[in-house]
Amino acid sequence: MNEILDIYQKELDSKKEALQECQKSKNLLTCSDCEKMFECDTRKTYVKAVYESMAKGQGGGFEF
Repeated sequence: MNEILDIYQKELDSKKEALQECQKSKNLLTCSDCEKMFECDTRKTYVKAVYESMAKGQGGGFEF
């Protein structure tokens, strides 16, 4: 089970790093300051990795 958690955490860390690099390259502190926020593939893959790390492979949806 711990191995599964590590897989999701590693994926999340990787996507977070890519997102932060994108923000840095555009001199932004947050994605909400970017004009392409809603169409950005980097952000979409990061959000997906967040959901997957929360679910840990169990599926299901999240309500906020």
